[in-house]
Amino acid sequence: MLSEGGSFMKGMVMGGLFCLVLSLLGSFSPSTESGTEDHHHHHHVKAPSKDELKRFSDSQVQELTNQVRVYCIIMVQPKILIYWATAVDTWSKHCDKPVFYTSESSKALEAVDLNEDDDWARLRKALKHAYENAGDLRWFFVAQPTTFAIIENLKYLVLAKDPTEPFYLGNAMKSGELEYVAYDSGIVLSYEALKRLVHVFEDENKCPERGRALWKLSEDKQLAVCLKYTGVFAENGEDSHGKGLFNSKSVDSLITDSMKDNPNNVVEGCCSDMAVTFSGLSPNQMQVMMFGVYRLRPYGHDFHDSLVFYPPESSDND
Repeated sequence: MLSEGGSFMKGMVMGGLFCLVLSLLGSFSPSTESGTEDHHHHHHVKAPSKDELKRFSDSQVQELTNQVRVYCIIMVQPKILIYWATAVDTWSKHCDKPVFYTSESSKALEAVDLNEDDDWARLRKALKHAYENAGDLRWFFVAQPTTFAIIENLKYLVLAKDPTEPFYLGNAMKSGELEYVAYDSGIVLSYEALKRLVHVFEDENKCPERGRALWKLSEDKQLAVCLKYTGVFAENGEDSHGKGLFNSKSVDSLITDSMKDNPNNVVEGCCSDMAVTFSGLSPNQMQVMMFGVYRLRPYGHDFHDSLVFYPPESSDND
């Protein structure tokens, strides 16, 4: 009996030590060169206010409008074909270059077949393909098919940002010491950030394709780990008032939450009127969003925006 009791206590101690190790590893994040981190000045990336926009001349605004073009990297799978088809039919039309990346080919819809089942390995391949085929596009938007994006608002957010600087932004989250951009809300990368990422893909010690952790990290956390090694850090995309632009919920969920938390000011408490993404939408909800964002207009009202972002001429856009 004494021997059995001793074995039990040993097991308890070993189990406790194992849990402690897991906790320590969970809060671990790779260190980067101190010199690189010192040069990182921004954590919140804000869209320009109307007053800031007025400081630009008409020619400057026009030049910026023409330069801000977005390559959309949309990750899909045949098993969610209806979401894939809905993304093709709705918001992706407003991307300057929408490219769908799939785990396996589908005869129904056009996509780049990556022939890869592992989610992280597939995302790596998609990002590398986008980098190699970007042409003169300098902004990249990574999305899942359940995300609805308003690309014009994304362009406005990065309007005055330099894509030769490393930007990695969206809905910034924190897990232990690791800050990352949530995948389900969409991820924005500048050309410089993507270039650094593709280069670090070659270093298996810093950015392994299959990972070496005791448990599997999600793709967005893997991405953040790899980018951190290159001196690129997650930043929260916000409007000029500090409201987040990348949402992890649908509009109706956000409104429902706001009705509970802000019953006297539901709209103000819900979300930014310059929101870039909403997430977790059904195909029907995405069609309704498309109607509300691009088609419904009050007769007699004219919106005098300082600039206009036109979708590609060849796209069948709304």
